[in-house]
Amino acid sequence: MSAVYESGKVLSEYLLFHFGTDADVLPEGGHWPEGMKEALGFAERTPKWFSKSQAERGLDLGCAVGRSAFEMAASCEEVVGIDFSHAFIAAAETLREGGAVDYDRVEEGRLVTRLQAKAPAGATGSRITFRQGDAMALPQDFGPFDRVHAANLLCRLPEPERLLTRFASLVRPGGELVLATPCTWLEDFTPIGNWPEGETFDWLAKCLEPDFELVRRGEEPFLIRETARKFQWTRSMMTLWRRKG
Repeated sequence: MSAVYESGKVLSEYLLFHFGTDADVLPEGGHWPEGMKEALGFAERTPKWFSKSQAERGLDLGCAVGRSAFEMAASCEEVVGIDFSHAFIAAAETLREGGAVDYDRVEEGRLVTRLQAKAPAGATGSRITFRQGDAMALPQDFGPFDRVHAANLLCRLPEPERLLTRFASLVRPGGELVLATPCTWLEDFTPIGNWPEGETFDWLAKCLEPDFELVRRGEEPFLIRETARKFQWTRSMMTLWRRKG
């Protein structure tokens, strides 16, 4: 995995992405297009793809700085958040403990605005455990979980199919798997030989359908602010799967 996710710049971008208010990301008076506004709150929206019932155990794999894990904890008795980045996990753990993390929102050049990330109001941090770890090397006795959430992770792994084949042991029968992927396959993260040969959805279905049934498919946009005038607007393909048996 690239060391880019250990940099202070990227950490700040993800703290803003996960915990910034709408006005932090898109300040008032900017005449922002509606599509940009609709892309806010991605890390809050993707866990809403799970069914609304309560669950015992949840896993947020590739949790970044942790917002989705906090959202999952509202309906799971226990949530484990795992990310490869030491910097991301350190920030998430500070927030879980009730602390705050200061970060910079870049405006342009050397100009920055100092902001502060905090856990969402009413968050149940006591239900969450954050761990640094590798999605490619999870312990064999890890799991099972009632819910597994993996947002924008697959196309950042060197061998994504290894994780897809592992999901059957991570999700207990009747449990749910939510996957989000923008399908942005890059050689910096995944060798070309490990990319899907055709469309990403067909590859997912081929790998998962022996053990999972597709419940729902759709799209969720997301927005990452880099500077006051530069943003990443992207769409993730969303799928909800239920473990057979």
